[in-house]
Amino acid sequence: MHKRPRLITVISWLFIVLGTVSLLSSLLPYWNQTPAERIDELKAHWIVHLARAVSIVCGVFMLYGFNWARWLVVIWIGFHIIISALHSPLQLVVHGLLFAVILYIVFRPDANIYFRDPRAQPWNAA
Repeated sequence: MHKRPRLITVISWLFIVLGTVSLLSSLLPYWNQTPAERIDELKAHWIVHLARAVSIVCGVFMLYGFNWARWLVVIWIGFHIIISALHSPLQLVVHGLLFAVILYIVFRPDANIYFRDPRAQPWNAA
C-alpha cells in the first residue's frame, strides 16, 4: 500500500468541505418552503446540486485512491471552465488556473503511483 501524497489529501478535503458547504448553503434557504416549492427548486437547479454532490464524491473516493475519482475531478473542473466562460473573463481565468493546478497535483508521479495501488480497485475487494 502506497502512502497518499499530501497534496492529494489537501485537494480531496477541499473538494469534500467546499462541496458540502456549497450544497448545504444552496439547500438550506429552501427549508422553510412547502414541499412543492422545494421540489420546484430542485427541478430548476438540479444540475447545480448534482455538481456539488459530485465534488463531495470525488473528494471522498480520491482519499481512498480510486483512479476514476481523480478523472472525475478533472472532468468536474473542466465543466466549471465551460460554465465560467459563459459568465465572465475573470471567472474563466480563475477556473483555468485552478484546472492547471489540479492537473499538476493529480498527475504528479507520486499521485500516479498512489492511484495505481491495487487496493483501490473494486474487483480486488475481499
